[in-house]
Order: sequence, then C-alpha cells, then structure tokens
Amino acid sequence: MAIGLIIIGDEILSGKRADKHFSRTVEQLHARGLQLGWAQYIGDDPARITATLQRSLAGEDIVFSFGGIGATPDDHTRQCAAAALGVPLVLHPEAKLKIEERIADTARDAGVQPQYDTPDNLHRLKMGEFPKGAQIIPNPYNKIPGFSVLNAGGTGAHHFVPGFPVMAGPMVEWVLDTLYPHLFHRNAWVEQSVMVYGSMESTLTPLMEAVEAEFSPVKVFSLPSVGDAGKRRHIELGVKGNPQQVPEAFARLKAGLDALGVDYVGE
Repeated sequence: MAIGLIIIGDEILSGKRADKHFSRTVEQLHARGLQLGWAQYIGDDPARITATLQRSLAGEDIVFSFGGIGATPDDHTRQCAAAALGVPLVLHPEAKLKIEERIADTARDAGVQPQYDTPDNLHRLKMGEFPKGAQIIPNPYNKIPGFSVLNAGGTGAHHFVPGFPVMAGPMVEWVLDTLYPHLFHRNAWVEQSVMVYGSMESTLTPLMEAVEAEFSPVKVFSLPSVGDAGKRRHIELGVKGNPQQVPEAFARLKAGLDALGVDYVGE
C-alpha cells in the first residue's frame, strides 16, 4: 500500500496557477512518518480523469485527489469517480445538511432569511452528490464537504478534496489523523549525506552499488548540481533507510570515498 496524489485542473497544467498541494501534502506526510509513493497531474478531461481513477481504484493505495469536485461545467471529478466505480451519483444526506448550513450562514451574513429552494441554492446541493456509498470529509473552511470511497478491491481508499489549498490542507490532515493514525511512524528512516566535489557520478556508481548490496534495504542516493556563481559543481551523496543500518552504511560510504581519494565535506 502506497500513498498517491492525483492533482486535477487545466489551470495547473497551463501554468495559470502554481500547484501547492504536492509540497504541502509531502510535509503533512513527513510529519507523521509517512512517505509519498507517487503523484499524477491531469487536466479537466472527463475521459482521462475516469481512466486514471479506474486504474488507481483498482489498486490498494491510499490516494488523495485534489480539484474538480465543485458544480461548475469544468468540474468533473465527482461524476468521473462514480463512473470509475460503476455506481450512480446520489445526494449524500450529511453533505446536504452541511451545504444547507453554509447557505444559512451566507444568508445570515447578508442579513436575510435563507431560502433553500432558490435555483442557486438547489444547484449548490449538487456539490453534495457523491458516488453511492461515499463518506464525507469535513471542510472547516466553508462546510462544503469532500468525500471518500473505498477502492474496488476493498483495500485502500480514495479521498477527494477541493482544489483550493486553504480547504484541502486541513481536510487532508483530518483524513490522515482520523483514518490512518495506525500507520504513523511505523517505518522509521533517516538520511545522512556529504557533499562531494570534483567527481563524476559514473566514478561513484560502483561504490553506491556496493553499499546498497551490503546494507540492503538501505538506499544510496546522489543529487548532482551543476553549481552556480557561488558554488562549485557538486554531488550530494548519501544513504537513507532504517536508523539501525544507516550509520554503518554511511561509514562504509565515507570509507569508500576516502579510498577513491575524492574531495567531500559535511554530514
């Protein structure tokens, strides 16, 4: 079971808006000892959204989907999720109550009595139409909920939240803290690295392979940089994995660098 992200919206792909969901979700996961397994960006194309959800819903992953759950013509995610699951959209009773609470709040702020049967307010209820069997995700910002559905195989789930980061962030935290606290900090891991100067990755590759083979499942990573006006070209070279293995693997890595006679600094 991995954790994945699906980020939906033409405005992201066109560059009209910068995505903020990826970095924030990674931070939320890391704070709970979790890691992101994959991420995918797609536009507002119903066929592509449906096909993407069909694939991910057939798996076992925990997936967060951002965007497209409103009720305007370019919002397709609710409909596509229902199509991918092969179930109808239905007005969720709890979602209806929450949306009506929002209607009442808006009317009160305007100093008028709420009228739930106006065309505008009846249209708002469409934001509470979710795939049959869905559960709601509370929205502390404006009460318009998101929704969760189980994957087709019954293992893992998809959690659908709005494209607005101010809403999506707290909703993702609610999902994590309410549904998945049993997964927190189950797989402890640490990283240790050095900055290597004046060497090529091809020179370091045999050492990296040897460390991984000796200390599996510890992973060795290299992050090269071409440098800039203030820094020399360098490679951040390190190991990551179980805290019990990493110190010894890191010592082996540094011993290998010493044997190669390369220039490195820092830990």
